[in-house]
Amino acid sequence: MQLEQLEKSIYDLITETSTNLPKDVRRAIKKAKASENAGTRAAMSLDTITNNIQMADDKVSPICQDTGLPTFKIKTPIGVNQLEIKAAIKRAIVSATKDAKLRPNSVDSLTGANSGDNLGEGIPVMKFEQWEKDYIEMKLILKGGGCENKNIQYSLPTELEGLGRAGRDLDGIRKCILHSVYQAQGQGCSAGFIGVGIGGDRSSGYDLAKEQLFRHVEDTNPNPDLAKLEEYIVEKANTLGIGTMGFGGEATLLGCKIGVMHRIPASFYVSVAYNCWAYRRMAININPTTGEVIEWHYQEGEKIEFKDEATEEAPKKVVKLQAPITEEQIRALQVGDVVSITGRMYTGRDAIHHHLMSHDAPVDLNGQIIYHCGPVMQKDDEGIWHVRAAGPTTSIREEPYQGDIMKKFGIRAVIGKGGMGPKTLAALSEHGGVYLNAIGGAAQYYADCIKGVEGVDLMEFGIPEAMWHLRVENFTAVVTMDSHGNSLHADVDKSSLEKLSAYKDRVFN
Repeated sequence: MQLEQLEKSIYDLITETSTNLPKDVRRAIKKAKASENAGTRAAMSLDTITNNIQMADDKVSPICQDTGLPTFKIKTPIGVNQLEIKAAIKRAIVSATKDAKLRPNSVDSLTGANSGDNLGEGIPVMKFEQWEKDYIEMKLILKGGGCENKNIQYSLPTELEGLGRAGRDLDGIRKCILHSVYQAQGQGCSAGFIGVGIGGDRSSGYDLAKEQLFRHVEDTNPNPDLAKLEEYIVEKANTLGIGTMGFGGEATLLGCKIGVMHRIPASFYVSVAYNCWAYRRMAININPTTGEVIEWHYQEGEKIEFKDEATEEAPKKVVKLQAPITEEQIRALQVGDVVSITGRMYTGRDAIHHHLMSHDAPVDLNGQIIYHCGPVMQKDDEGIWHVRAAGPTTSIREEPYQGDIMKKFGIRAVIGKGGMGPKTLAALSEHGGVYLNAIGGAAQYYADCIKGVEGVDLMEFGIPEAMWHLRVENFTAVVTMDSHGNSLHADVDKSSLEKLSAYKDRVFN
């Protein structure tokens, strides 16, 4: 095999997966956008999402800054050297990371050290299988941490909030899948897609669930019972009112794909792999002699371009903010307000929040804005850092720290996605703070708002976890938790649970 050509083919697969959403996903997003009521927060979010898809495609830059843990599934003809393929995949991963097509995401689980090149123990994931065909099939999925953290596994029988008892039958499976959509809320960057694995053990069930995500959005399950269940789940999930980013709305779930395998008598698992709207999976067929790409998958049908679509009408009221922000300015904000930020903000994720609990901040954060973001960064030949992708990360991970950090350092605003919990909400009221929800996955849209990198601290935590000093212009976000005890996320959670409860009665016998 020509290994140099093979490496190039794999590099092209990685780049295409990271930067260009497949045709079937684009069509699903366009359909979701058409279903929303004009002028709503959900419609505004979907407008940002489609804008971001087009920007990523045009710039050949990551759709979302969280390029996840690369997972390859490879089928090879008998006699093909799989060790050579593994080595080529690793070289392509390193090159794609250097070229800012992937964010360096490989972290030592014991020391917390980032390898910097997306290699490490068990990473990237590579699963091989032999088959009788005469070409190599290589699939890749980039599934970010926000949606990966909303994966869920049920052991039947079980009791489910809002739905009651789920037994070891098709109706119990139905309840589990509906519940999986409810529990994700906006934290997994809805509107999303789910893959479901019925049966197996705890590990094989999840693997089956993730395998379903490689199916076409518009296909029909060959099992008629599962085809009926897939259709039911999408229909009913979209009545829960969770909506895009958990803002409320008509589009909550864009696809459901279900697979089944045998199990042992004692165990009955339903495993759900939740995927965000930035549904990044691609596959290629490779000539085993030349290493060249023979065919790209997911090419059927129309490719939706979002260049010429009219944008949503701008909100009538936009509050302009520039740090340092006063408590008086914050107390004037209400849930639902749209803000536009110009000036300075600082990134901070898990490592930063843990560090600040017991250390002084490297900069004065009084009146400042923290952005829950792990950007894709690239340094040019002159040593200047550039932001290549910079959407928000899921904020709920910082719930143990956020309120304490805000009060300790005088932080007035936090930007992220998916909302935060009661501890943070109480601190916002006490301290005079606000939570701003940016659009998850919109990494190019927000990178375009960042006009310069003015510094960085705590680089020992790695690029995604460092504290970057960013200069921004017209960075737009929505107030979803205010200083008066109001939380849009809590309201949507409560109302969607009530709607979920309407589906507790048996449907499938």
